[in-house]
Amino acid sequence: MTADIYDPLEHDFPRNDLGQPLGQPVPDWQPRLAPPREPMVGRLCRVEPLDPARHGDDLFAAYSADREGRNWTYMPYGPFASRKAFGDWLEKSCLGADPLFHAVVANASGKALGMASYLRIDPPVGVIEVGHIHFSPALQGTPLSTEAMYLMMARVFDQLGYRRYEWKCNALNLASRRAALRLGFSFEGIFRQATIVKGRNRDTAWFSLLDSEWPEAKAAFEAWLDPANFDAEGRQKRGLAEIRAAG
Repeated sequence: MTADIYDPLEHDFPRNDLGQPLGQPVPDWQPRLAPPREPMVGRLCRVEPLDPARHGDDLFAAYSADREGRNWTYMPYGPFASRKAFGDWLEKSCLGADPLFHAVVANASGKALGMASYLRIDPPVGVIEVGHIHFSPALQGTPLSTEAMYLMMARVFDQLGYRRYEWKCNALNLASRRAALRLGFSFEGIFRQATIVKGRNRDTAWFSLLDSEWPEAKAAFEAWLDPANFDAEGRQKRGLAEIRAAG
C-alpha cells in the first residue's frame, strides 16, 4: 500500500527576513476543551463512555464470536480467557481520562458491540487521536461502525474545534490501514521500530484528518449514511470513498 507523502518543502510558505520558510500563522488560537463524558447519539448507534458494569457482559459476548482471536492480534492486550479477566482489564485500563474509552451500542438492540477511545489528547494545540478500536464481528463492516467513527469525528471537529485527528496502527495491520483511508484519513508514513507489543517489534503507520478536510469528509459521511444510499437488503449503493471522490 503506497500513498503520496506530504512534504511542506514542496509548498510555498511565508518567509522571515532571513529567507527561511515559516509555518502558516494560526491567528486567535485558543486551547480547546478535553472531550466530555457525554454520549454521542446517531440514528443507528450511540457511542458512550465505557462502563465495565453496564457494557462488560455485552462486549465479552460480542468479542467471543471471534473464536480464533483474530481481532486481538494487533491489539496490545487480549485475548482474555474469561469474563473475569476481561472485566479486570476493563476496570484497570478503561476508566481514565486519556485514553477515554467508549462503548459502541446498537440502538436497535441496546447491546454494546465494540469500543474505541480518544487518546493522546492535547487540547493546547488541538490534536487528538482515535485508537483502541476493537469492533466485534457483529459490528465490523456495518453502517453502525461507520456511524460510530463519524460521531467521534464530529465531536472532535464540530463540537470541540480541534485541528487534527490522528489514526495510528500496526503497519502490518492491513485492515486497519484500509479502514483509515476509507474513512478519509491521509497516510503520513511509517514510524519504524516505534514500540514493542506482545514481545514483537511494531512499526506504526500514521494517518491524519485535518479540520480543513473535515467539511468534505463530513458531507461524504452524511451522504453515505443516508438511508436512501441503501437498498432493501441493506446493501450500499455508493461506497464512502466513491462519494468522497465525486465531491
